[in-house]
Amino acid sequence: MSGGGKKGSAILSGFRALGLYSNHLAHVVRFHKRHREFYVVTAVGQCFHTYNVKKLGIVAVSNALSTDITCIAADRMLVYAANGQVISAFAKNREVVNTYEGHQADVNLLLPFGDHFISVDKENNVIIWDVESQDIYLQISFDKTSFEVRAVMHPSTYLNKILFGSSQGTLQLWNVKSNKLLFTFPGWGSAVTVLQQTPAVDVVGIGLASGKIIVHNIKFNETLMTFQQDWGPITALSFRTDGHSIMAAGSPVGHIGLWDLEEKKLVGQMRDAHTTAIAGLTFLYGEPLLLTNGADNAIRVWIFDAAEGEGRLLRFRMGHSAPPTNIKHYDQSGQNILSAGQDGSLQSFSTVHERFNKSLGHGSFTKKKARKKGVMYDTAKLPPITTFASESARQSDWDGIVACHQGFLLTTTWNYQKGSMGAHKMEPERFNKNRALNVHATAVEITSCGNFAVIALSSGHIDVYNMQSGLHRGHYGEDKAHSGAVRGVAVDVLNQLMVSAGADKLLKVWRFKSKELLHTISLPALPASMLLHRESGMLAIALDDFTVSILDMETKRIVRQFCGQRGQINDMTFSPDGRWLILASMDCTIRTWDLPSGSLVDCFLVDSAAVSISFSPTGNVLASSHVDSLGIYLWSNNALCSLVSLRPLPADYEPTVIMLPGTCPSKDDEEEDLISESLEMDEYVSPAQLDEKLVTLSLLPDSRWKNLLHLDIIKKKNKPKEAPKVPGAAPFFIPTIPGLVPQFALPDKCSGEQSKVVNFGVLTQRSSFYLQLEEALDNNLYEGPLKHLKELGPSAIDTELRSLAPDMGGDIHVMQSFLRMIGTMLQLKQDFDLAQAYLALFLKLHLGLIAKQPLLKEETEKVLDLLDERWTSVQTLMKQSMCLLSYIKSALL
Repeated sequence: MSGGGKKGSAILSGFRALGLYSNHLAHVVRFHKRHREFYVVTAVGQCFHTYNVKKLGIVAVSNALSTDITCIAADRMLVYAANGQVISAFAKNREVVNTYEGHQADVNLLLPFGDHFISVDKENNVIIWDVESQDIYLQISFDKTSFEVRAVMHPSTYLNKILFGSSQGTLQLWNVKSNKLLFTFPGWGSAVTVLQQTPAVDVVGIGLASGKIIVHNIKFNETLMTFQQDWGPITALSFRTDGHSIMAAGSPVGHIGLWDLEEKKLVGQMRDAHTTAIAGLTFLYGEPLLLTNGADNAIRVWIFDAAEGEGRLLRFRMGHSAPPTNIKHYDQSGQNILSAGQDGSLQSFSTVHERFNKSLGHGSFTKKKARKKGVMYDTAKLPPITTFASESARQSDWDGIVACHQGFLLTTTWNYQKGSMGAHKMEPERFNKNRALNVHATAVEITSCGNFAVIALSSGHIDVYNMQSGLHRGHYGEDKAHSGAVRGVAVDVLNQLMVSAGADKLLKVWRFKSKELLHTISLPALPASMLLHRESGMLAIALDDFTVSILDMETKRIVRQFCGQRGQINDMTFSPDGRWLILASMDCTIRTWDLPSGSLVDCFLVDSAAVSISFSPTGNVLASSHVDSLGIYLWSNNALCSLVSLRPLPADYEPTVIMLPGTCPSKDDEEEDLISESLEMDEYVSPAQLDEKLVTLSLLPDSRWKNLLHLDIIKKKNKPKEAPKVPGAAPFFIPTIPGLVPQFALPDKCSGEQSKVVNFGVLTQRSSFYLQLEEALDNNLYEGPLKHLKELGPSAIDTELRSLAPDMGGDIHVMQSFLRMIGTMLQLKQDFDLAQAYLALFLKLHLGLIAKQPLLKEETEKVLDLLDERWTSVQTLMKQSMCLLSYIKSALL
């Protein structure tokens, strides 16, 4: 990628996103008759995901819309998604097949209705669409002050009837075919939030903003029962259909209430089913399963198999409920990414399959109390993780992850294999007397052997702890390592050196074991963060003036300085070979610097700034997390499997914006075009002849020419033991000419009396090869006959060369033309092996005739002179090569 005209990224292309499952929109459940399986559809940003309920495995990801989806619904065939004023219909959970445009405001409600569907926008306009023709069937405008539509439902068995609920509390039943208002229900003094059909005909469940749930018979306008839920407005309703008269109601605080409709009482509470509002809940038809989703980026399936009536969590898919702030690849496989989020959790996402994802939970002072109280009521819960370090060398023996928490002095250990917080909390004893000091851990590092953790504090102290026992094993400096806060620490691959950078603008190199200060380097600005590539010994220091300095650990010198970033550097990562340094900064750019050349080789913009990046140890993907985004985005490394030309970008280079990748691999034609344009290095095409002194061999297989001199022996070996039996009545057939391309051999019509003496010249039909040799005798162009000869097999070549003789129907001049063809091949030095084989066979067949004919004898002498000259040249080159090779071998020995 080079030049000011090239756009996009030459190295990275969007691959997929991890950890995105649900948002604030209610899910949609579909049933596939042929598969006999339930599927759940959830909206995620600009696309929607389809999961099977059996395993919650992702089945399909839709193509992305231009903006975020604001409403979603589905019928038997299509999924309807609204983004802004436009509604798109998706077929096969992926492709947009219909588009409906006609609203003047954003659509917020959708309801499929037979061959039609209903949409409601924020300006209170209701449109009924014909699905097939994409035309507007009916349009209804409600007065927003008197009837603002908040919910819509089609009552079962009510043909052409639609029930509307309003924020004023009233309900209206309309016949949408005749466009008539049939009945108005006065309501219950509170806004209608949910309308849901019950298993009984004519009975509707109505959820209100006051927390009331009304079970109402709309045929007789009679309220059958009323329930009160104290957790705020009703966000969702669903009814069991497997023989139990249970109703589930969702709340804005994440609790679910279970109500018995026969006994008319509350029979269970599923508290903290989600950490945010319940967006949608659905009892699967005929099964004791409840499906829920929420804005906490989680989908959960609950099973009701206990006598108490409360649901038990059966399976789930869960990501971060708040944006991740720090991500790192965990081990050398490159298949697991550790992610710490603002929600306080530490999670692991697998790049292979979602079933390998795991949540390590929230940090807590006391794990036992947290288990008893639950995460929501844990008063000793630790704040979010700001930074962490991991090492998998001793993960089966003890904890392999150390994490710093926001504003906290202590650091916690985590165990990846157990999937929970570890056994130790490391806190220096020097602050036990005065805990009011505003001191917190700022940086952490684990040695490559997994035995020690180096923890830096905002007070300037740096301590070493043992990972197995959690005991303090010393500190750096007499009192403090730095006079200001420590911004970063790193330990080399052999545990020989430890490097620290502090707010005193000093970079210090210490001996790891003896804690002795070896070297001090002054930095031009305050350091912000630090990253060491252990294998190459290159240390990257990001400074507050938006520049990056590279320190060589071997020579203790600054060897590179990178500038040009226009914002704070959020994170850095090295490529596995240490050749590239990739920077993510607040100016929304992701830049790739080439360390050997010291130049910027790739740069592109993203919609939201990347806060953390991590290059896979295998070099195949770059992972990134972004501002206000819950997912982890993977970018594939194009240089791993294809030719990428990387040249320094000009000073006036302006990067272009690249969209964040979707949840599944996608092929963007425009991006592919950009990448192909960026490959400036043309593909090398080998010429027909490399050098005038060399000879070129043909690419034909050996079986085409190697056995030409031994055909008689091969025929004797392959001779059948018995003569072939003639069939009694042979079918009619037309003889063909031997060769790869079948041609009919038509006999010449002979007039008059025929002689009894056989004349082979008359019977033999001249082949295409023979005719081409005759033409070449005049125009001296031998490409045609040579090409024809290359297509023939050994037996056909033998036949063609035999037929050149006069006694076989040939001619002396055609034989002369064949010898000239061999001479042309030797002059051009091409197909050298074929020229030798064809000439050898020709001499074997016609040597006696050549000796008798002066014309052929003269032509053969010319060919012999050319052959001697070419072979002497080739032999000289081969001897020189063999001599040079022998000399090199002797020198090495």
